[in-house]
Amino acid sequence: MKKLLLLFAIIGAVSCQEEPQITADLIIENAKIYTVDDQFSMATALVVKEGKIIFIGTQEELKSQNLKASKTIDATGKFVYPGWIDAHCHFYRLGQQEQRVDLVGTESYQEVLDKIQKFQKANNKTFIIGRGWDQNDWDVKEYPTNKELNELFPETPVAITRIDGHAMVVNEAALKLAHIELNTVFSGGDIEQKKGQLTGILVDNPMKLVRDIFPVASVEEDIEALMDAQDINFSYGITTVDDAGLMRSTIELIDSLQQDGALKMKIYAMITNTPENLDHYLKKGIVKTDRLNVRSVKFYADGALGSRGAAMKQPYTDKHNHFGTLLSSIEDLEGVAKRIAATAYQMNTHAIGDSANYVVLTTYKELLSDQKDRRWRVEHAQIVDPADFHLFDEDNIIPSVQPTHATSDMYWARDRIGEERIKGAYAYKKLLQESKMLALGTDYPIEQVNPFLTFYAAVARKDTSGYPDDGFRADQALSREEALRGMTIWAAFSNFEEHEKGSLEIGKAADFILLDQDIMTVPIDQIPNMQVSATYSNGELVYISK
Repeated sequence: MKKLLLLFAIIGAVSCQEEPQITADLIIENAKIYTVDDQFSMATALVVKEGKIIFIGTQEELKSQNLKASKTIDATGKFVYPGWIDAHCHFYRLGQQEQRVDLVGTESYQEVLDKIQKFQKANNKTFIIGRGWDQNDWDVKEYPTNKELNELFPETPVAITRIDGHAMVVNEAALKLAHIELNTVFSGGDIEQKKGQLTGILVDNPMKLVRDIFPVASVEEDIEALMDAQDINFSYGITTVDDAGLMRSTIELIDSLQQDGALKMKIYAMITNTPENLDHYLKKGIVKTDRLNVRSVKFYADGALGSRGAAMKQPYTDKHNHFGTLLSSIEDLEGVAKRIAATAYQMNTHAIGDSANYVVLTTYKELLSDQKDRRWRVEHAQIVDPADFHLFDEDNIIPSVQPTHATSDMYWARDRIGEERIKGAYAYKKLLQESKMLALGTDYPIEQVNPFLTFYAAVARKDTSGYPDDGFRADQALSREEALRGMTIWAAFSNFEEHEKGSLEIGKAADFILLDQDIMTVPIDQIPNMQVSATYSNGELVYISK
C-alpha cells in the first residue's frame, strides 16, 4: 500500500511539472497569412493575447502549442495581411469634409455650382466651405472666377478649395470678411487679378487669410469628424494613419478620445509648422502612447503641380516664364530644419517640384551629415531632377509617395513639365533603388481613401479603366511585394514603429486584415474592386463587412 501511494505521489509531482495551458484571446486558423517579415514568409495560424501576437506559424505548429483561446476563428482559407498603414493622409480633414460640400469628381464649373446650391439648401450654413474641384477635369481647363458665386450667394461667404488643397475660389463676401483687396501684401502664392479686379482665385499662402476666418468647429463637430474618419478607414483595412499636419488642440482631442477607448485608430501625428506648435512639442519631446505617436513636423516647401505652384528649376512648359514658388524662404526652411535637427523630432517636408526637392534634399543632407537614423522624409518627391536622386538614403532621408497621384496627373503632367522632366517624375522604382525604403500613402481626401487603388497604381500604373495599355511610365512600377511592404513595414519604419507594427510577428501589435482574395496573385485589374472582410486593431474586431 505504501508503495502504491508513493507511485501516485510521483505521478502527481510529474503532472504538476507539465507546462500549464496558455489562455489567449483569439486564435485565427486555416488562413493564408502574409507575415511581411524579412523573409516574406507565410503562415496559416496566429494567436493573440492582450493585443499582441504571441504565436504565428503553421497549423501543425499550432497543435503542438499548449494554447486555448476565448475565441477561435476558422478563416477557411481567407488571406491575412498586416493592417494597412497610410503613410501620408489627412485623417481629421477627411472627417471635416464629411460635414462640407463634396466637389470631388465634378466635370464642370456648373456642376460645382449646382452641388453648392444643393448642399446649402439642405444645410443652410452661415459659411459655405467645400473641396474637391479640379479644372483639369473640365472641358475648359482654366481657373473659374467668382462671378457666379457672387450672384448666387451675395451675403453668404463661400470658399471652395481645389482637390490638391493648393488653390481656392472664394466669393466677394468671403474676400471682404478676410480683408483681401487689390493691394493686399502676400508672399508664396497668388491673389489672382484680371483687368484690375480680383477673380476670387487664391493660390497657396494667401488661402490662409480665408481659412483664418472659417467658423470654429465645436468640440462635438470635431469628435464627429474624427469618428467618421475612423469608420471610413477601418472599412478599408487601414489601422494606422500618418496625419500630415495637425494642430495641438486636435492632437490633444485625439489623445483624450483614444484614452477613453472611443477612438481606436492609431495615429502618427505630424504637427503643423507653427511657432506655437514648435515651441510646445519640441520642448515637450516625443509623445508616445499605444495609439498615438507625435514626433514629426510637417513643413511645406512648395505648392502643387495641378495649380502650377510646384517650384521648378526651369519654367513650366505650358506657362511662359512661370516657375512656381517656394512657400517659405530658404532661410526659413533652414532655420526650422536646424531647430528640429537639435531634437529627436523628424522633419517631413512637402516637396513637389524639382527645385523644391533639391532645396529640401540638400538642406537635409547638410544638417544630417553627422547624424544617423533620423529618417527625415520628403513628402511626395514628385518631380526630382535625375541628378538629385542620389541624395536620398535609407538612414536619413526617406521618400514618402502617393502612387495614385501618378495616375491622377498622367493625363496632363507631361504638358506641364515637358518630355525631359517627366523622366524624373513619379519615379517610384528609382526612389526605391536609391533609398532602399519607400513609404506609401494616399494623401486623402485629395485622392480616394481606398488603399487598393494605392496598390493598383503602384503596380499597374493605370487608371481603373485600364488606361494606358502599357502603364504610365511603366518602368517605374513597383512589384507587388514592394507595394505591400511600402503599405506596411516600410511605412512603419518611416514612423520609427517597425518594432511594434507593420508585419505579423511575435510581440508586435495584432493589427491585421482578412481578404477573400489574394492581392498578391489576383489578376491586376481586379485589385481596385477588392474589399476587406474584416479589420482587427490590437486583436479587436473593429470592422466586418456586411
